[in-house]
Amino acid sequence: MKKIFCLMAGLAIAASLQAQDVKTKTIEDGGTGDYKAVMVGDASLTTHTIFKPADLKPFGKEKLLPVLVWGNGGCANSPREHINFLNEIASHGFIVIAIGPMMDEEDFGGFGGGGSESKQLIDAMEWIIKQNKDKKSQYYGKVDVANIAAAGMSCGGLEALDISNDKRLKTVMVCNSGLFNNSSRSTAMPGMPMPDKERLKEIQVPIIYILGGPKDIAYENGMDDFKRIDHIPAFVCNLPVGHGGTYSQPHGGEFARVATAWLQWNLKGDEEAAKLFTGDPCGLAKSEGWTVEKKKIK
Repeated sequence: MKKIFCLMAGLAIAASLQAQDVKTKTIEDGGTGDYKAVMVGDASLTTHTIFKPADLKPFGKEKLLPVLVWGNGGCANSPREHINFLNEIASHGFIVIAIGPMMDEEDFGGFGGGGSESKQLIDAMEWIIKQNKDKKSQYYGKVDVANIAAAGMSCGGLEALDISNDKRLKTVMVCNSGLFNNSSRSTAMPGMPMPDKERLKEIQVPIIYILGGPKDIAYENGMDDFKRIDHIPAFVCNLPVGHGGTYSQPHGGEFARVATAWLQWNLKGDEEAAKLFTGDPCGLAKSEGWTVEKKKIK
């Protein structure tokens, strides 16, 4: 009982705090984008890890930070396996909020304790929207709360799909994931969200599936999702690297390149980034190793 009370009290205190970086770590060289990024733990959102440009001064009314909320593979309560990937995205002028508290240095060898749930993606959105309105917050007036994406890998992709009908989202990004058919649900890991395939019809924003080819255990589910989607712009791409993707490669590897371009296009209107997905063949189709399919994207 005492432990529960202390936990609740701690959450209440955190909820009342203004945004404040209490832990900061530079990942690799800060990323290849124009804004060197850092990973931070925030006193007012201790349940999540934030990746953002280290210097927020360039951002304001004329240049805002779009938002990516991220769910981890394995339903993990830690983004440890995705830090290169997420930091790289942030370095291109995004604020990324991943499920799970920021790890201490000694925890980097572990997977991250505890599980996660879809609601934590909603929590991340609501937190940053509130911070953007708070005149005392470091994020005040710097966040493009009209351009938010939900994404995740494996179980995290299911979490993103689980909230994909949220009207605050502008795009959804599903990595190494896809909804389970009724016949395949027995192979799912305990704790995974299990939206029905019918939920795909509720998505009203562009969606991308980034998969690891036929050897990816989520390949069949993701490809089946794509085949069922016919009412919104949809893109599916495969690189034959399996379920592990390229997240841990320097700067997140090819998956980060594709994810960043998709977000640049869908959240910033970047027409140069759009060329990776538009045209026949599109730019990504010309990239070594990638195979692509698309719907309602010219």
